[in-house]
Amino acid sequence: MSAGLVGVTAPAASAATPLRVQILMFDGVEEQDFVAPVEVLGLAGKLTGGAVVTSLVSAGRPGPVKCTYGTVVEVPRTWSPCDILVVPGGGYTDRNGPGVHRLNADQGFLRRLAESRALPVGICTGTMVLSAAGLTKGRNATTHNGAKADLATQGAKVIDARVVDDGDLITGGGITAGLEVSLWLVERFLGAKAAQRTEVVLEYERRGTVWRA
Repeated sequence: MSAGLVGVTAPAASAATPLRVQILMFDGVEEQDFVAPVEVLGLAGKLTGGAVVTSLVSAGRPGPVKCTYGTVVEVPRTWSPCDILVVPGGGYTDRNGPGVHRLNADQGFLRRLAESRALPVGICTGTMVLSAAGLTKGRNATTHNGAKADLATQGAKVIDARVVDDGDLITGGGITAGLEVSLWLVERFLGAKAAQRTEVVLEYERRGTVWRA
């Protein structure tokens, strides 16, 4: 990993060794779930002279992705080795439509996710994809309120917090919590000053709690 993520509690990324973040895109993805990390991490990268590099990636072939509310996004590349893999949510209430359930039905994808060395970050019901891959079992985690019972049933220790940092697993609550998750990533890997500068430019004040193991 370019930024040396394992066991990191202080800033590690820099322009020389940027944090490589990929955001997983799929049909049915919730717009706010992926736009928050795109905006926050993209801005943080600009403010730090390139200490974080963010890209949209697909679980399968590159191409257009149709989001929850009809937004179509062209995804230029396939998921590849990176430092952090952000998994947004979407479509959780429709088990037969596009969204996280289709990802969860792809056993090849889940095996690859389970074997990945990237730091997994679940936003909203994206946490349920991490759960399907076995990454949350016995771990502290959170998700959208509508999926917390399912997350607990699947073996996670559900924490009622906006962001849950369990070391090598980070998860966030529903939809807008992607802002807090992304700002926490900036603080954890680029430092408090970078996070504060990003908040100022965004004109956004973080809400809720970051629960840390």
